[in-house]
Amino acid sequence: MTATLYELKSGAAWITLNRPENRNALSAQLVNELYAHLQGANDDPAVRSIVITGSGPAFCAGADLKSPPGSAIAGVESVPYADVLKAILASPKPVIAAVNGAAFAGGLGLVGAADIVITDEAAQFSFSEVRIGVIPAVISVVCLPKLGRHHAMKLFITGERFSGAQAVAMGFAHRAVSSDALTQAVEEEISMINLGGPIAVQTCKALVNRVPGWSPDEAFDAASRWSVATFQSEEAAEGMAAFREKRSPNWVAENGQ
Repeated sequence: MTATLYELKSGAAWITLNRPENRNALSAQLVNELYAHLQGANDDPAVRSIVITGSGPAFCAGADLKSPPGSAIAGVESVPYADVLKAILASPKPVIAAVNGAAFAGGLGLVGAADIVITDEAAQFSFSEVRIGVIPAVISVVCLPKLGRHHAMKLFITGERFSGAQAVAMGFAHRAVSSDALTQAVEEEISMINLGGPIAVQTCKALVNRVPGWSPDEAFDAASRWSVATFQSEEAAEGMAAFREKRSPNWVAENGQ
């Protein structure tokens, strides 16, 4: 039985964590499947963006303590959870976390690594590791940049719960909506992504991820090269021609998706 589901809709690969009986806990099998789906979505030219969500009432309850990520699987090499988070960061395509319910401990790594986060306003979040005597070590790499030291210190050392609406206020999520509006909100983000040139969208993700790590001189040099390359691209030529001719560019489907 698979621990995840995969579906392509309107140019988006929807990856659903599918262990609702275990609150979509991160087992070795689930992590392996999630990693494989991410690689498959990256390799598929029909995929413009990637959505990660959960089935049932929870998004992800964190590590499965009976079969944690990285533990042995008969006849299969186990993927470390850090590799999944690195794959999300390195994916050239935007990754959206659709947080449909509770996201605890390691599950928050998926939220931290995602490029866009849409959450159920009533979803409960918690860095609950300290409550069992461990720490949010691996996921701190992707969560700290969003939360900042101020919020992370309090949330990490107390393990207190916070809502989807509070996650937005702290900069950990972009939008909080009612549970029945979550799918529509995610589809709105997908539609907006689909309006942009595929290469331009991918380059924007690289720009945001890389520029902060460079010195100003390095950043200006690299940004200038990117600017010239994109303005000279076939995609830009098509986009500017479409603008002049008052039509949709060729990467926008007839239905706007």
